[in-house]
Amino acid sequence: MLRTALRNVFAHKARLLMTMLAVLLGVAFVSGTLVFTSTISQAQHKSSEKGFEKVDVSIRQDNSDAPEGRDTVDPLQQTTLDRAAALPGAESATGEVNGFAALADKDGKLVGNGFSTQGANYYAGRDGKSSDPRYPMKDGRAPRAAGEVALDSKTAERTGYKVGDTVRMSIDGPVREEKVTGVYTTDDGSVAAGGSLVLFDNATAQKLFAKPGQYTEISVTAKSGVSQAALKEQAEKILPPHSEAVTGKKLADEQSRQIESSMSGMQTSMLAFAGIALFVGIFIIANTFTMLVAQRTKELALLRAVGASRRQVTRSVLIEALFVGAVAGVAGLAAGIGIGAGLRALIGKMGTMPDGPLVISPAAVISSLVVGVVVTVLAAWLPARRAAKIPPVAAMGSVHAPASTRSLVLRNTLGSLFSAAGVALVLMGTKVDDGKAPMGAGAALLLIGVFVLTPLLSRPLIAAASPVLRLFQVSGKLARLNAVRNPRRTAATASALMIGLTLITGLTVIATGVQKAVDKMATDSLKADYTISMANYSPLSPDVDKKLRASDEVTATSPLRNGPATIGGSTEYLTGVNGESIGKLTSLDFTEGGWSGLSGGRKVVVDTTTAEQQGWKLGSSFQVSYEDGAKGRLTVGGLYKGNEMLKGILVDNSALTPHLAKTADMQVLAKTKNGANDQVKDALTKQLGDNPAILVEDKKDVSEGVAQMINMLLNVLYGLLAMAVIVAVLGVINTLAMSVFERGQEIGMLRAIGLERRSVKRMVRLESLVISLFGGVLGIGLGVFLGWAAGELIAGSGLETYQLTLPWGRIGIFLALAALVGVLAALWPARRAAKLNMLAAIKTE
Repeated sequence: MLRTALRNVFAHKARLLMTMLAVLLGVAFVSGTLVFTSTISQAQHKSSEKGFEKVDVSIRQDNSDAPEGRDTVDPLQQTTLDRAAALPGAESATGEVNGFAALADKDGKLVGNGFSTQGANYYAGRDGKSSDPRYPMKDGRAPRAAGEVALDSKTAERTGYKVGDTVRMSIDGPVREEKVTGVYTTDDGSVAAGGSLVLFDNATAQKLFAKPGQYTEISVTAKSGVSQAALKEQAEKILPPHSEAVTGKKLADEQSRQIESSMSGMQTSMLAFAGIALFVGIFIIANTFTMLVAQRTKELALLRAVGASRRQVTRSVLIEALFVGAVAGVAGLAAGIGIGAGLRALIGKMGTMPDGPLVISPAAVISSLVVGVVVTVLAAWLPARRAAKIPPVAAMGSVHAPASTRSLVLRNTLGSLFSAAGVALVLMGTKVDDGKAPMGAGAALLLIGVFVLTPLLSRPLIAAASPVLRLFQVSGKLARLNAVRNPRRTAATASALMIGLTLITGLTVIATGVQKAVDKMATDSLKADYTISMANYSPLSPDVDKKLRASDEVTATSPLRNGPATIGGSTEYLTGVNGESIGKLTSLDFTEGGWSGLSGGRKVVVDTTTAEQQGWKLGSSFQVSYEDGAKGRLTVGGLYKGNEMLKGILVDNSALTPHLAKTADMQVLAKTKNGANDQVKDALTKQLGDNPAILVEDKKDVSEGVAQMINMLLNVLYGLLAMAVIVAVLGVINTLAMSVFERGQEIGMLRAIGLERRSVKRMVRLESLVISLFGGVLGIGLGVFLGWAAGELIAGSGLETYQLTLPWGRIGIFLALAALVGVLAALWPARRAAKLNMLAAIKTE
């Protein structure tokens, strides 16, 4: 039986090629993902280890021990640094302070993506004459006074800056011009991953990122022979309140865990799409082996007649699947390694990851081979069982008995139950508070149910295409009859495409609804012409608001400030606004009360959700403990419906600002005389010093920014889901090719009685087109339903402006894509059918 199985594999090489390709693509995605993520993780891990080589113990703030009503504790003082340097086991101690620093390139554009552009101190010792071991100078010297900076070598190389150049930058809004005095090398992980790090002298960095004499962290290097643990014990004796001592090894381990955690999300997403491709491939594999078994009915029955047992017949089919899966797994692993190497090279050219070798872990090798073999064998199991049930008497006939009425009734009943349960769970998910779990389970059940029901659905849906097919006369009629001749095969072929289009359509419907909701929110809740914020959405300097108010073009502004406070024993955030002008800049939907009295500093306006949680009503008073410990009493003067732009407790800045540890604005709203236009925007940008770190956006910019992010995400998802569509195309090709093979005698008869080659080609193409459109219609319908359900969940979780919006243009493109799949998939099978020798085909059994 083993020899028989292997001979069958080599006898049907062409038939099994498409199956191997389907498995290969899925396995390549899995192995490529594992290789790529392992390579990045190890490169960043090595980079982080190298960065902590000179740190034996770190003294840092312990924010978990922050006082009530505050998120952070006070920074470390110079006295702690002096004590650390004087420890018996300490060779040296370095104070560190850092924060956001936006650097502009020579064209005035922001360097990096805003989130990895950092600034830090060059610690030259207490006397100011020592060198900082963290940042060895490659060219020039370290910054020594205000107005001087040093750049990391990678940033200097990317931007073209050299020692002596003047750079423009910003810390919290206002533009600063600094002279480059040096270029240094560093093992900092963020720089290795494409970020930038600007160094200031110690005093300037403290002034910018903390306060004079304060540090965020102190690094201590041990003397020769002193262990990290021993130095840590010494450091613990000098710790100020709300701080902790951590060994360098622990710091490296923590960063490694953070890297693994950040990589796990991307790895999970990519593996999920690989899983989808493999899931779609299962339909192709099952379809292929089902057709192979059907075509070898006489052969298998004869084997049974000469003494082969059911188990041996089942085993022979599974051995074929095992061989196919093993070959596809090995080829997929090789392709995946190539994909991982290509991605690493691409990311490396972009300068967004540290250098490191390609990592091919044993897990990647084993997973790829196991996935390829297990998926193929599982998909072939049902056809193998079906092969074993062929009775020996079937050898006397040419085809095996069709599915019984009982099996069809059972299939349709199960499909209906699964579909009904799926719809019920999805609808339940739209009604309950946390509906993600039931909705996810419902979507899976619904897809399974529809797949089981596709043979039943194929006849009426394909029959609906009859009026169009009649236009093609005999070819059209034959195509329709061929498409419904074997509903199970048609269903399995169409289902592969259905799943891909379900996901694509559902994601597009959700993204379109979110985009429209953001547009509506910006239009409905904002009267302001412009919103001003930092490029990385870090806090703005209050000077930005002052400069805007000094402009003749600006008629009203309101900075938005956040400050923690303790209310009723728990920490809440207050949002400070300009009480006199906020009504001119926003258009909130008040259910009770309004802005009146807010500017006095004693009243607040609260969104209805927060008010309900706190048990407040219009006129309710409550005690508040501010960040500096001061206490006060506030009264609810208005209740409004919150949204993603504005929500929470809004208070006048006159009441909040005096209690903030550091005054900073998250955003500034501005209204102008002439509304939003390019001239006004340019004037405001110039008023703020042509600062690349500051975003001046009107409502259209806000909407386009969200649209750009959504479209970027969708394009990535489309690219990943394209794998599933490619696998589906292979399935259609495979089904048609094998269908043409088993209908060879029939096609020969048609040619003999006068059907032209052109008509044969048209018949196969129309059959493929009908099957693909059948899968496309099912996929788009399911995608719209699931997209609507997910949208209801989004609307219930806070985005109240969300409404179902059907992207008819894109839906039309998806349907056209399904038709294109059908046309392309039919090219080779149609050509093969037309080239059949009619006499040889008629004699074929």
